[in-house]
Amino acid sequence: MNRLHTSKASSFQLSSQFDSLLSFNKQPSTKTKAAPRRRDRAAAPHYALFAPLHYERGYAYPLLIWLHDDGGSERELRQLMPHVSVRNYVAAAARGVGGESGRHGYSWEHCPDSAAEASDRVTECIEAAKRRFNVHADRIFLAGQGSGGTMALRLALRYPQLFAGVISIGGAMPRRDAPLNRVKEARGLPILLASCRDSEAYPQAEVVSDLRLLHSAGFSLALRQYPGDDELTTAMLSDMDRWMMERISATAATVS
Repeated sequence: MNRLHTSKASSFQLSSQFDSLLSFNKQPSTKTKAAPRRRDRAAAPHYALFAPLHYERGYAYPLLIWLHDDGGSERELRQLMPHVSVRNYVAAAARGVGGESGRHGYSWEHCPDSAAEASDRVTECIEAAKRRFNVHADRIFLAGQGSGGTMALRLALRYPQLFAGVISIGGAMPRRDAPLNRVKEARGLPILLASCRDSEAYPQAEVVSDLRLLHSAGFSLALRQYPGDDELTTAMLSDMDRWMMERISATAATVS
């Protein structure tokens, strides 16, 4: 199992408190198709794009959106994708909404304004990918590591109609501000949780608690456990590719 060295810190910086995460207590309309806030198009982009090898314009590609851990940036996308797949997906990575003191990376700050801005940046990634590539609207996956994984869960559970699945690697479920207030709409959302047995940021007791919470809410999810600590590995990314392709194949078989 090879460790993947990115620009982020070697260990997660995930907080155990989520008191200041975005509140989603107001129930949105079932007709909502995107995050409600819109970015200023004149502003500089906060994302990176990845084009699949031998891109074919006539084929509608799945889209993978990546949220880095605290201390990382959108630039790590090009290092990650060769270990996921260079052919299967169009990919985009969103930059975290907060700066990291003393580093060159960014974070997903746990406050209402930052969480709302994160939804803007994911929407920005989707729009940018669709402008440049042929993207399958029903095959958009949201994935993240550490606090980026927690944010991915937050947004996917809030806007389940946007995503074909969500993946969190070493990122716990958000605990505050009603993350499951759209549980009826979100129950069909495929979820993959990945954790490391020796993780200090996402310990096994918290993993078990998250599994109980999601199962009690009626979700069907997959869990992957890996030896070692909080490092991102090539095995995790390969499993992530396999899981997404299984979801795509299952959907295609149902449609046919």
